[in-house]
Amino acid sequence: MFERFLKGRSLETAKKTALHLLSEKGEANAQNVSAKLLETFHALDRAEQLNFFEFMAASFSPNPADVLAAAQRYAQSPDYASLSHLFRTVEPPRQELLRRINRALGGTHSIVQMRERLLGHLKTHPELKSVDADIQHVFSSWFNPGFLELHEITWSSPAILLEKIIKHESVHAIDGWDDLRRRLQPDRRCFAFFHPQLPGEPLIFVEVALVPSIAREIGPLLDKKAEPLEAKKFKTAIFYSISNCQPGLKGVSLGNFLIKRVAEKIQKEIPSVKTFCTLSPIPGFTKWLDSGVKTERFDLSPAKRAKVEDAFRLLRAKGQTWAKTLSAGWSSLNVSEEEKAALMRLCFLYLSQDTCTREGDAVAKFHLSNGAQLFNVNWAADLSKKGVSQASSLMVNYLYELDEIENNHEAFVNKKVVFAKNLEKLL
Repeated sequence: MFERFLKGRSLETAKKTALHLLSEKGEANAQNVSAKLLETFHALDRAEQLNFFEFMAASFSPNPADVLAAAQRYAQSPDYASLSHLFRTVEPPRQELLRRINRALGGTHSIVQMRERLLGHLKTHPELKSVDADIQHVFSSWFNPGFLELHEITWSSPAILLEKIIKHESVHAIDGWDDLRRRLQPDRRCFAFFHPQLPGEPLIFVEVALVPSIAREIGPLLDKKAEPLEAKKFKTAIFYSISNCQPGLKGVSLGNFLIKRVAEKIQKEIPSVKTFCTLSPIPGFTKWLDSGVKTERFDLSPAKRAKVEDAFRLLRAKGQTWAKTLSAGWSSLNVSEEEKAALMRLCFLYLSQDTCTREGDAVAKFHLSNGAQLFNVNWAADLSKKGVSQASSLMVNYLYELDEIENNHEAFVNKKVVFAKNLEKLL
């Protein structure tokens, strides 16, 4: 009973401290008040933190009547004064609360942690999306690429940092120190973005292989027993893994700037490297195959539509989902030419015509919106259990031609995927 009373007191203290922080008195002593608020918030349990987020949603939103009056004033007199007043009225007080919280020592990192907790509630509490939107809004300024520092991770980096790289690698798991050491050899590079307010905490990192030509399978790149290549053979940079380290920064654009900065850095330091390309997974492909795709919505000629429908029928011939077929021991090394052609055809269709839709593959959206070109669809490229279950062992090369990034990005914004002409034969 007494513990429950103390917990209730802590929640009320957090709410009162937030209100005080937004007051004139609170602003004068913002660093100390915000530190108290953060200390109190992090001591709350999950349910109490949810209650605090609900309090933020309800208590720090713009007043609808004031917003309407300010909008009418601007409509009647569209001058600077009325526009400025409208901006101040529309901005949720939450944003100013977040800016004041950020004045505390370690405030930025604490707000990133707060958002991580908040994200865990959004699915069941959509009313909190307004709070999340405000946090994302301030993060777009605080984590502007101009504030981020690019550093190369090497075998000489602090052990605690190397441990974080192992922990956060989310595409191709790092199998201990020997594996990491191989990934940091001269023909392998790792670069990460850091923020001045989060010292020693990588935000996002990318792993790069320096090779003679475009790689079309992941196994050789991950072989920890492979001998490092000589520098004279460095012709192509393959971005084979990109991982976020801060869940609280989900949705904040970091990876697109990271790839471009790394490409520019490599191009400057190693002039022999002329080609920049990814070797990427297709995490949404299996789910898409089993989603009951309607071919009528695709822009296809009658002949190509017939081939696509035949491909779907072939994969469904066993009377079960494709995911079930994969989990039953399917292997890309033991299939008919017809089944291979069907998977390649459907994968290209998925990437070229569905990426711009809500059902599109997340990795494809990232690279294509970032200005890359869909370049290759590779058979038997990832034989790992994860590679099989996600995409029947298929992987993709997205080509970054630095001179074409803007044009490709613009095309994607206009719902068009730029792809290499040789891929048309897949359909």
